[in-house]
Amino acid sequence: MSASARSGVSGICAAIVTYHPQIELLEQVIAAVLPQVGQVAIFDNASTGAALEAYFDELRARGVKVLRSPRNVGLGSAINQAARAAREAGFAQILLMDQDSIVDAGMVATLHHQLSQLQTHGPVAAVGPQFRDQRTGEVAPFVRIAFPMNRKLFGGPGQVIDCDFLITSGTLLPLDVLDVVGGMDEGLFIDNVDIEWSSRARHRGYKLFGVCDARMQHRIGDLVRVSSLLPYRTVVHSPTRLYYMMRNRVLLYRRAEVPGRWAAQDLPRLVLKFVGTALFLKPRLAYLGAMLRGLRDGVLGRQGPMPTQAD
Repeated sequence: MSASARSGVSGICAAIVTYHPQIELLEQVIAAVLPQVGQVAIFDNASTGAALEAYFDELRARGVKVLRSPRNVGLGSAINQAARAAREAGFAQILLMDQDSIVDAGMVATLHHQLSQLQTHGPVAAVGPQFRDQRTGEVAPFVRIAFPMNRKLFGGPGQVIDCDFLITSGTLLPLDVLDVVGGMDEGLFIDNVDIEWSSRARHRGYKLFGVCDARMQHRIGDLVRVSSLLPYRTVVHSPTRLYYMMRNRVLLYRRAEVPGRWAAQDLPRLVLKFVGTALFLKPRLAYLGAMLRGLRDGVLGRQGPMPTQAD
């Protein structure tokens, strides 16, 4: 079917990037989004295991397109390859999904309707849903970058929020926007891919909108842990993720298309993240080493996957 023959939600391909996914959770993700789009495509980043192989075969039999990479190419490259495949298959829009994000009923149709309405008023790079954390039930706000603190906008029923960035998962974007804005930055590998692309889109004159009536469940971080030494709950990431978080922040501080006010308000957060993690979370040495290597590589301008060992 050609792109001109596809319309409405049938013209949307949902692209789910996976990396050693939990099969039960991934099945929930697919079951929720499958009836809402024209096609579901999985791009798997070199996951292994007999059970997963069998599950992917089952998905193919159910009409899900499964793309396998022999190595982990990162989130940015995975999205770019999935977008190219979607365009070649004749789809007009792509819905970006993580392996642990479960869309509410009608989410895609709501996003698609709002995108169509918003495009009549000017160029729109993407729209995204409001998500709630699967474990805590807390609803996340949309964000406008400001100094010294970001503006957090929760909105309400029927509201559409003009925001400065959208998280990757749940984002619906027209594929032709990529012709102007470009694809995801593959050098960042994983963290802050959404911040960088959103900033680049806005720099090129596009807007991004959060749609409050479109809802999704999402999970941030590997674990929510409450420390007896800290008066607040913190999201805990693996040492590898902390490497990317530290490195990519430093890389983005020097990007001309990323607002300077983002760097100004994020730098204190980097310091707090570094100190808090190093002091209160175990294994301290693993966390400290990963963060220091990330900061070093960010200063040196290194990109791509995390080195397997110190240079």
